[in-house]
Amino acid sequence: MPSRTYKFRGHRTHGRGYKSGRGAGIRGGKGNAGLHKHKFMAMNKYAPMHFGRHGFKRPPETKAEISTINLCDIEERFEELLSAGNIKEQDGVYVVNLREMGIDKLLGSGKPTRKYRIIVDMCSEKAMERIKEAGGEIVQE
Repeated sequence: MPSRTYKFRGHRTHGRGYKSGRGAGIRGGKGNAGLHKHKFMAMNKYAPMHFGRHGFKRPPETKAEISTINLCDIEERFEELLSAGNIKEQDGVYVVNLREMGIDKLLGSGKPTRKYRIIVDMCSEKAMERIKEAGGEIVQE
């Protein structure tokens, strides 16, 4: 015990008063006690977002998942797609139907080395530009 304690022997509260000697009594409670009552102004000032829900989370069923593919992916997987029947040759132009493959959008990363006729729902400007430079076309219906 600290030496001050001997000074207060015989005095019930050791000079602290009746409430303040007990657990966090002089500070109005421990932790978050009193945030809706006597610590309300402090809570508003220092932690205004403490209570309630904040923000918005979209339900998963409303999110539209868009599947994409790059031009470089078509080039890299050319033989595989050709053997699977996803790419067909017509008059020196390779026809790729991305809709049948379940792909929604074509992106423009990579350079095409062949003439393609690509059937797709959505397409980036860069992809369209690069396909036309190679002598191909993109069909969006």
